[in-house]
Amino acid sequence: MILYIVLCLCLAAVFIYEEHKENYVPAVILKGLASLCFVLLGKSTGNGSRLSSLILTGLILGCIADVLLNLRYVFKAKGKLIFLVGILVFLSGHIVYLAAILPRNPNPLICVIAGVIATFFLMKWIFTKITAEKAFKIFGIFYIGVIVLMNCVAIANLIADPCAFTAVYALGAILFLISDIVLILNTFGSETKFSLRITNLSLYYVGQILIALSLLFLKK
Repeated sequence: MILYIVLCLCLAAVFIYEEHKENYVPAVILKGLASLCFVLLGKSTGNGSRLSSLILTGLILGCIADVLLNLRYVFKAKGKLIFLVGILVFLSGHIVYLAAILPRNPNPLICVIAGVIATFFLMKWIFTKITAEKAFKIFGIFYIGVIVLMNCVAIANLIADPCAFTAVYALGAILFLISDIVLILNTFGSETKFSLRITNLSLYYVGQILIALSLLFLKK
């Protein structure tokens, strides 16, 4: 288990370096391997329950999306299409994560209302910071909406049932959301910064590792 975490972080660090040097083919391979590590971590910590299986599926979809997002640099002519497909796969992963934890939530309607309100204000702020085509904005609204809702449910679950599983999962979900916000700002903002890329990826990998680790504390 520790080996998977160390390998994930080390491979992610080398991937960031190779991507910054514009060595896109080795970068996408390294990124795929780093993401595979958090999938293997989730498989090793899971207990075979429905919730565990759904979260593992979400991790797998995240791994696939990671590769797709970086393939846009390898196949630049189809870059926009590959990026949108990658975001769609990530969106599917968030829906699976949401499906996993929603049955544990005592007040789903309140979470939906909170998620809609939070998404509205968050996207209103984000749109003042970025310039993007209409298609990307539409994808962004749905994507951020789902991950915000997932965060609302995760936090509500933690409040209703404070335990190691809900705490670790909620922290992972929050880091995932922040990493996506940083990614959007850095991708569609006025200037792309390497420091923000490091922040985005660091938060993302730690978030996915925590989501995978949360299964260690899950009771059947």
